[in-house]
Amino acid sequence: MKNIDTFLHVKGESQFTDDLIVPEGTLHAAVFSSSIAHGKITHLNLDTAKQIDGVYAILTADDILGDNQIGAIIPDEPLLATSVVHYIGQPIAVVIAKTADIARTATKTIVIDFEEYPTIFDARQAYAKGQLIGSPHTLSLGNIETVWKNCDVIVEGKVESGGQEHIYLETQSVFAYPTENEGLKVISSTQSPNDVQRLIAGVLNLPMHKIEVDVLRLGGGFGGKESQATAWAAMTALAAFKLKKPIKLVLRRDEDMRMTGKRHPYSSDFKMGLTHNGQILAYEVTFYQNAGAAADLSPAVLGRSLFHATNSYFIPHVKTTGYICRTNLPPNTAFRGFGTPQAVFVIESAIFKAAEQMDVAPSFIQKKNLLKTGDEFSYGMKVENSQASRCWEKAEHEIEKRYQEINFFNKINPLRKKGLAIMPICFGISFNGALFMNQANAIVHIYTDGSISVSTGAIEMGQGVNMKIRQVIANIFSIPLSRVNVESANTKRIANMSPTAASLAADLNGNATKLACLKLLDRLKTFAAKKLNAVSTEDLQLKEEVLYLKGEPTDLTWQGLIGEMYLNRVSLTAHSHYSIPNLYFDEAKEKGHPFAYHVFGTAMVEVTLDCLRGTYRIDTVKIVHDFGKSLNPLIDKGQVEGAVVQGIGWMTIEELMYANNGSLLTDTLANYTIPDIRFAPDIQVDFLENSENPLGLFNSKAVGEPPFLYGIGAYFAILQAMKAFRPTLAGQFSAPLTSEKVLLSLYEN
Repeated sequence: MKNIDTFLHVKGESQFTDDLIVPEGTLHAAVFSSSIAHGKITHLNLDTAKQIDGVYAILTADDILGDNQIGAIIPDEPLLATSVVHYIGQPIAVVIAKTADIARTATKTIVIDFEEYPTIFDARQAYAKGQLIGSPHTLSLGNIETVWKNCDVIVEGKVESGGQEHIYLETQSVFAYPTENEGLKVISSTQSPNDVQRLIAGVLNLPMHKIEVDVLRLGGGFGGKESQATAWAAMTALAAFKLKKPIKLVLRRDEDMRMTGKRHPYSSDFKMGLTHNGQILAYEVTFYQNAGAAADLSPAVLGRSLFHATNSYFIPHVKTTGYICRTNLPPNTAFRGFGTPQAVFVIESAIFKAAEQMDVAPSFIQKKNLLKTGDEFSYGMKVENSQASRCWEKAEHEIEKRYQEINFFNKINPLRKKGLAIMPICFGISFNGALFMNQANAIVHIYTDGSISVSTGAIEMGQGVNMKIRQVIANIFSIPLSRVNVESANTKRIANMSPTAASLAADLNGNATKLACLKLLDRLKTFAAKKLNAVSTEDLQLKEEVLYLKGEPTDLTWQGLIGEMYLNRVSLTAHSHYSIPNLYFDEAKEKGHPFAYHVFGTAMVEVTLDCLRGTYRIDTVKIVHDFGKSLNPLIDKGQVEGAVVQGIGWMTIEELMYANNGSLLTDTLANYTIPDIRFAPDIQVDFLENSENPLGLFNSKAVGEPPFLYGIGAYFAILQAMKAFRPTLAGQFSAPLTSEKVLLSLYEN
């Protein structure tokens, strides 16, 4: 079933925040930010900027009416800096002018002086200096201290993974205007309307009901608009409230890249112990997470790293520890996978190193340790209905054949080498860091002409959630999709909505929609049963807009029934609430059942390396993925393909580079490289058959984030090709593995 939204995109009719027709007199905002990474503001002069023709106001922290605070989890992040700045790009003032160009021109005339303080940009350096956010966290299973003596093989190492820029097509954008009775309406490019509403209310010292946040759709998010859209919305709302004027703020691409956080870079240490036959007995890992200058979502991101530290493997003795390290970079934030990719990269590196030492293929160890139903994770939850081995076995028939063909290719090609890596995955589905967020609401209206409107908290950002919600309604009532409209996410219609994140939007909001529709269907059948003198509503069924009684069509149509229900004063509106059942986590014991279910899969990644130039091509990615019973295979396949390419980009070509003073050098698409259509490999997606998931929407499984992990296989496929050219190559694990790094490694002394 084709995604209806796609047609709007192709025709250029989809509306985003910057496409809105704004009223005459709308003013524009630009942000003046810190030019140093750490220091005290000793002098700030706004006089020249205020005198520029077209400038209406310049707002600083002194203009904030409530709390100068937008911290997502920990209150450690001011909206506007006061006396001390902690990173380059930290907002200090907001210029409001007739046009965006005038506002930006004015920011360049602001005079500011600093007393510079020492800076830290490296997570391990921050750890050494005690610059930590919160306390360290540890998850464990078994007895790691006593098991090492039973291991035949022990490997240790260090792993580095870099950050990643979100590169959503639509930059951070906001439009806000005052409403009556000191209210505000805010059109925000956010994945979390509730957080925007709550924090704006705090900044303005207003009750939340005064703030209406509306989101029609986003031009991409990938986590970068979960918490980090809030600052821009709050600045714009502050200006609109103070000036009593409509205000618009749209960041340019370079501004967005410089002032927003990225995927967290990690520096990690591992130790792994195995038997001679490849069984992993023990795994110990320490993560040093580069949080940037404020907590943002770092505690939750680190939590998921700990939960997924063993990927798709059962290891009886585990100890995982994480430190949130405060540095002088923009606060890092959510990104597709939410800490899981960083952790999975570490354990796959450990397996690669162990395989080197044992002189076996990594796949020998991987297959030996795949999760089985009943195995226990380090956080206490036991595996339910594992599909890890089934996915592996379905992919396995090609693995041996490809190994043989690759070995032959490598023998006859001295300067071109192929590499192959197998990448199993396991990803838990829920908001594990904040279990209260695993809930959603839906309101469904049936109009008298038979058309339907639904409001939920789901944000459409290209992942197809609106289409899946339409399908829920169309399937339950057996009506065409054209009768269903999904409304914008609006805090006046749906209160206290959870962010569209954690791959949960369809599960949470789709199930809430399903419950509302079932309420309405029950009313409809009850009304029809009385009208038809039917004995039981179970004898009634809607099929293609016709009501059937005991399998036979009646004279009652969908539209006719709805009209009669209205005339008989039967409610055609239903509200419902859904929460994932049986979730819990004891933080004191660090044990519980934090996930609704797990997604499994296996990918085979093949690359070709030009050993003379250090360049490579990702040839194919063949995937067996556990979708459950897919609600929309076309959308789900597209999500897998996009996630895989994004994951490969993180591992290979997407490199963030900073100057010694902490300024971002890769701040445009001219110098920050992302995968394009020519870089993308041939991706083949095989849907695992006979996988049911009662907790998913109509037995489906979440799909947004898990496939990102397949991209990690590209790193190890490249390493295999490098070792085919230079067998003595030392295994160093530092991503991204750019062509420059490859070339230097191949020919280093």
